[in-house]
Amino acid sequence: MPRPRPALNAIRTAAHRIDKATPGERDRAVDALRALAILGVVLGHWLVTALVADGGALRTASPLQHMPWLAPISWVFQTLAVFFLVGGHVATKSYASARARGTTYGQWLRARLGRLFRPVAAVLTLWTAATACLLASGADFATVHTLVKLALSPLWFLLVFAGLTAATPLVTRINPLWPLAVVLHVDLIRFGLGGPSWLGWVNVAAGWLVPYTLGAAWTRGELDRRRAGWVLFTGGAAVTAALVAWAGYPASMVGVPGVAVSNLDPPTLAAVTFGLAQCGLALLLREPLRRVMRRPAAWAGIAFANLSAMTIFLWHQTSMMAVTALGLLVGRLPGLHTTPDGLGWVAARLAWLPVFALALAVCWSAFRTYEQGPRRRAGRPSRVVRVHRRPGRAGAKASPRA
Repeated sequence: MPRPRPALNAIRTAAHRIDKATPGERDRAVDALRALAILGVVLGHWLVTALVADGGALRTASPLQHMPWLAPISWVFQTLAVFFLVGGHVATKSYASARARGTTYGQWLRARLGRLFRPVAAVLTLWTAATACLLASGADFATVHTLVKLALSPLWFLLVFAGLTAATPLVTRINPLWPLAVVLHVDLIRFGLGGPSWLGWVNVAAGWLVPYTLGAAWTRGELDRRRAGWVLFTGGAAVTAALVAWAGYPASMVGVPGVAVSNLDPPTLAAVTFGLAQCGLALLLREPLRRVMRRPAAWAGIAFANLSAMTIFLWHQTSMMAVTALGLLVGRLPGLHTTPDGLGWVAARLAWLPVFALALAVCWSAFRTYEQGPRRRAGRPSRVVRVHRRPGRAGAKASPRA
């Protein structure tokens, strides 16, 4: 039998180092859920967002617009509720640990928001320069607007997440039913009583506060039993199905161009109840994920993904647009510049996913230092290992970027 290549041996060695350096009390399922949530968002955007070449301009389109029967794709890849669930759990644990160490609220908040927003600086700088260059070169204004909107669209999520992070001390005392009741009443006024459409923006805070407060309840130990996961999963799924079937809510859990009502922009009651089902499923998956994460290779990949979570999230749209723009040099390519109106487009788009991933890897290599810090000096242990090497301390304090 041929000996494994040196590169494979090096990867296995690194994976075992990370595994051994991770504190035993760390809940690896939390990191796995966060990584899966980010992966769902990235793949979801790459699959349902199309930039169609229309003459000399680019416009956005979606396969869900032409093939609404593909709506179940959005049920798989719209995973923001899981991210807010994990975010609420990690933030409340982190705040409790900070208070126990004597850290003030201001110090704790500055540290968390600094880790959240440092990678944003690179995105804003690059796209400010790119926008100026495009406009100066005479590019179509509508095309520039489309590109900038797509590139910066992930920032709305960070603003909401930052606001909820700042409210963490209050969130620890809020029952998830309270923000859920706000979402219910907002939708009743908007859709049932003909209220103003702007009222829906209240749900941007209230809707995402629901999974965030569930994360706080997880920290308090109120969701430890599997029964809680089953109640959330079955109850949320049943209510969502009823809202779609009989209350007129869209089946897609992401926005679709040309559709009057979006479940996500701003969040509707259907999006929130669907998020409850997702949170329930996430809670049910904790034990299976813990078993999988005992494998050094699987855990190393998840630990690495968590250290790059914000970089991946912020640059995945730019990566897709870079591939699309370079492809125009060749011509209108199927699955890249053509109208997403058939299964042929879907098959072609799936073939483009590895290219998008390669472009994202280039962006990660160029901009990861904004999230992870400068490249380590020779002889220093990998940051992936260092951030886990906190023996004898609480899991929340040992958390890498948690």
